[in-house]
Amino acid sequence: MGAASAARSTTMMSQRMRIALAFMAVVLLVMGLRLFHVQGLDTSGHAQAAVSERLRSVPVPAERGDILDTQGRVMATSVDRYDLVVDQRLVDDFRERDEDTGLMTTVSIESAIDELAEIVDEDPEALAEDMTGDSHYTVVAASVTPEEEERALEVGIPGLYSEQVPQRSYPSGPVAGSILGFMGSDGPLEGVESVHDDVLAGQDGERMYEIGASGVRIPTATYEEIPAEHGQDVQLTIDQDLQWFAQEAIAQKTNQYNAQWGNATVVDLQSGEILAMADSETVDPSDPGEADELFRRPLALTQDFEPGSSGKAVTFAAALEEGALSPTDEFTVPDEYTVDGETIQDARPHEDYEMTAAGIFARSYNTGTVMIGNELDEQTRYEYMRDVGLGEPIDIGLGIEGESILRAPDEWDRRQPLSTQFGQGYTSTVLHTVQQYQALANDGVHVPLSVVDSYVDSEGNVAPYETEEPDRIFSSETSEEMMRMLEGVVEYGSAPEAAIEGYRVGGKTGSAEAAGEAGGFDGYTMSFVGVAPLDDPQYLVSVAVHRPQGEWGDWEVADTFQQIMSHTLSTYNVPPSGAEDESYDGFVGDNQDYSW
Repeated sequence: MGAASAARSTTMMSQRMRIALAFMAVVLLVMGLRLFHVQGLDTSGHAQAAVSERLRSVPVPAERGDILDTQGRVMATSVDRYDLVVDQRLVDDFRERDEDTGLMTTVSIESAIDELAEIVDEDPEALAEDMTGDSHYTVVAASVTPEEEERALEVGIPGLYSEQVPQRSYPSGPVAGSILGFMGSDGPLEGVESVHDDVLAGQDGERMYEIGASGVRIPTATYEEIPAEHGQDVQLTIDQDLQWFAQEAIAQKTNQYNAQWGNATVVDLQSGEILAMADSETVDPSDPGEADELFRRPLALTQDFEPGSSGKAVTFAAALEEGALSPTDEFTVPDEYTVDGETIQDARPHEDYEMTAAGIFARSYNTGTVMIGNELDEQTRYEYMRDVGLGEPIDIGLGIEGESILRAPDEWDRRQPLSTQFGQGYTSTVLHTVQQYQALANDGVHVPLSVVDSYVDSEGNVAPYETEEPDRIFSSETSEEMMRMLEGVVEYGSAPEAAIEGYRVGGKTGSAEAAGEAGGFDGYTMSFVGVAPLDDPQYLVSVAVHRPQGEWGDWEVADTFQQIMSHTLSTYNVPPSGAEDESYDGFVGDNQDYSW
């Protein structure tokens, strides 16, 4: 190679070195500028990013409100429970100070898990498996008590912590269970727990804090808490003690006749408040799976049936209101009566009676009822039936509506113009019947039935639960006349077993065939609805038993009414008045044969 070639080679190498050095200088300059930006201009952003990596957020559960009875007694409440949760990545042997020697000792994770298993009553091997792995969140013991939670954390296992998980408790067990409802794994199910969940649940808060590499909170680092807004209490109209008594009484009656179900409902006539709505069987909210599905919701809302003779009241009241009838009007009452080719029969054969309208009602004769009902045109009578709620749903604040089927007159078959006069040819629930008699007994004014009284916040502020406004359906005169006619049912009619010594009592029996699932009829529904005291109507009690076994004519439910009404009057300190019976005469003239 010549000198010229060597010089060119040296020059090229020098240029490459200068280029390489320039490139390195540029890289270093960029890195320097970036470092300056990070350390000098963007310190807060990167610091915040570092904090975010260490930041943990834990929900602060809101305390669920209680459900209270009308006296403020707790029917549903929340108790503190905890889930023990582990970050499996942190579980390992650890050191602790020996209490006796004061020296630091190493605790094997195996022995610690054995100690934890004894506290939470779990199998040590299964617990060890749950605590081993790469998951940062695993529940190893659910719903432990506060005492168990404290002892478990004292074991000192790294990565083990607790989360509060309130659990629902029902101090009275199955009392009013179908009204209260119950909780499921995904939240509230049925009843007040579900329908009023937005009020009971409140709003969860949030707790945020920093943790170190060990997974333990850094005491002096970021800490922020958004407090929870606790739920409100829901106060019911239900009287817990009266509910229990009614449940026991209707269960006894239902068992006596081996019936499919029974219901007893108690209502404050003037307020429309339901004091008891008791079924023959009910759900224990703490263990809903043990209850038959039929009894997980209130039967007074879910079961509709032909009411039978208890439906005669609206026929008589409408005739009185329209001026087509007086309680003392006289009729010749046979046991069989034919209208437009349709023959109506009474439940039992009897001779022709000379009776008053009040006597027909008291003895519950279908034939006489049709004579009276035919004084009104079908449309007028239908409108009164609608006015008392038949054919309309009933909503009392439990998230389900009681259904009643009542077709318009232009859809009736040949027999329905007659059968609807005495409680057949349409369906109603227990509460539909209760609603009719509430209006009749409350001076003719209908007050909507309710089971929720109010909401009560954590400071004791009360917000009444809103219901529809009362409305007048019948005049005061019609109401008074109907009360005297109801009294005749107890004094000399179909329900002498309903009498309560010292009190004026009135009511109406009901008996109707029960529709079969495959069509036709395959049983009966027996009922009695009554009011006391008649000189100052305050309470209504309804009793219904569905598909009792045995012979028709042997069944009696007015005695259960008598038990529950007597208990109600005693509970609310209603003194006996000893007032004289004011029922109308049932028979005409000297024909005063009140024997059956």
